[in-house]
Parts: sequence; structure tokens; C-alpha cells
Amino acid sequence: MRQDPQLTIKNEEIYNLELLLLTPSVRQSTDQLRLLIADDFVEYGSSGRIYNKLDLLESLPEEKQECYAVEDFTSSELSKNVILATYKVTIGTRQSLRSSIWRHNGSNWQMIFHQGTNCQI
Repeated sequence: MRQDPQLTIKNEEIYNLELLLLTPSVRQSTDQLRLLIADDFVEYGSSGRIYNKLDLLESLPEEKQECYAVEDFTSSELSKNVILATYKVTIGTRQSLRSSIWRHNGSNWQMIFHQGTNCQI
């Protein structure tokens, strides 16, 4: 089966956006976060807490900045302008499985959903 080159380009874009959101300078910038996170964003945190965009804008810049290692990244096109990304993140000795949904708003991609689930190494 031949893969759609547009899908490959979209997948690479989403991968790069996920990495960008794990970058300390981006996580500390409310301006950059506003561009990357949709107004209707929802996150189900590994703690069980539910977050919205405002919660992230208030909490991410204050978080301890850590080094993230991303593995096993995959993405699937849910519709023409919506992509599901899944991957594993390692932070020190902790690991989590993550999933995000990205939507293209006509000018750029924005994350509309994210979930993290802790797992054992």
C-alpha cells in the first residue's frame, strides 16, 4: 500500500510540534503556548485531574523544567484536519504513555486534547 505523501508531511509536523511542546523555552512562554493550544483544549492528566487551556497557561511556565525523551511516536489521520499522536515519554526514571489530538485551524495546528498515563519502565 502506498502512503499518502501529505499524510507523511502532516505526521512529521505533528511530531515536531509535540517535541516543541516538551521544550523548556516553549513551556515557559505563554505566547507560544497560546498559539499551540486550542481554546477548547482538554487534558486528562495522569493524576486524574482535568485541565483546560487557562490551567496550562498558568501552570506550565511555573513547572520544574525537565528533560524529556520521546519514543515510539505514531500518528494517525482521524479526518482531513485532525491528527491523533501517541508516544512514550521518559523523564528521569518515570515513563508515561501519551496521546494528543491536533486540529488544523486554517492557519496552524493546535492541540485540542491530551492525556498522559503513567507506566512502569
